[in-house]
Amino acid sequence: MAKTENKALKSTFIGIIVSGILAILKALGGIFGNSYALIADAIESTADIFTSTMLWLGLKWASKPADEDHPYGHGKAEALIAIGIALALTIAAFVIGKESVHNIMTPHKSPKAYTLIILLIVIATKEILYRYVKKVGIGINSEAVKADAFHHRSDAITSLAAFIGISISLIGGKGYEAADDYAALFAGVIILINVYQIARPAIGELLDEDLDPSLNERVRELASEVEGVTHVQKCHTRKMGVLNHADLHIWVDGELSVTEGHTISHAVKDHIQHTLPQFIEIMIHIEPDGHHD
Repeated sequence: MAKTENKALKSTFIGIIVSGILAILKALGGIFGNSYALIADAIESTADIFTSTMLWLGLKWASKPADEDHPYGHGKAEALIAIGIALALTIAAFVIGKESVHNIMTPHKSPKAYTLIILLIVIATKEILYRYVKKVGIGINSEAVKADAFHHRSDAITSLAAFIGISISLIGGKGYEAADDYAALFAGVIILINVYQIARPAIGELLDEDLDPSLNERVRELASEVEGVTHVQKCHTRKMGVLNHADLHIWVDGELSVTEGHTISHAVKDHIQHTLPQFIEIMIHIEPDGHHD
């Protein structure tokens, strides 16, 4: 757990530092380069800093061991943080959209050409950061870290939209000044799409949604492989932070003693956890074969 936590915290800390530097660079470029798309991008990067800080605190919270008040641990804190990130992104998209519409309706000069150089640097940096954080998130099975990765990808997309908008504005000349603002508006829509991708799995985790059916089937197969198990009646799985829980009903010979049934249940648990170590807890209910619903 400590190694997993350290990987998550490291990727988050790197994201905070990089987003901070890029936010300053984009804000200055947008203000002096007369580009609202770049300013909108800076707003998105500032949201990155806020949400990554939330994630860092959430990971520290989620890694706390189980206690008397939280016997199942604090893993769901990660899903709560992912929801918080989605809400912050929604607010950022609203602010960007509102200002974009205002600027579209207000005549202004075209952006400066050097803003394109800034955006190329941002796009490359954020795409690299997205790939790195996503790899960490998948590796440790953390929805919150994967949500943070999507946030970096949305930043890269908003920067790409800004690059296209500014390019159209510069190439088109007079009459195309608003292309920059339309790009910012488009970026807001992309952010909202990312909100759904972040929030959907987090809500599923909070509601104890069953995991992938293929994973459930794999758990069933592993339980059936243990000597003494005649059938697996039920199997439910759920996510708890970076780890999983499973609930099983297995049938054994009804003539076995309680001790023998207990031994079989432990064998099932050990076999599943050896093959699928992401299952931190497995609750097994023994049913006597021939006396089931």
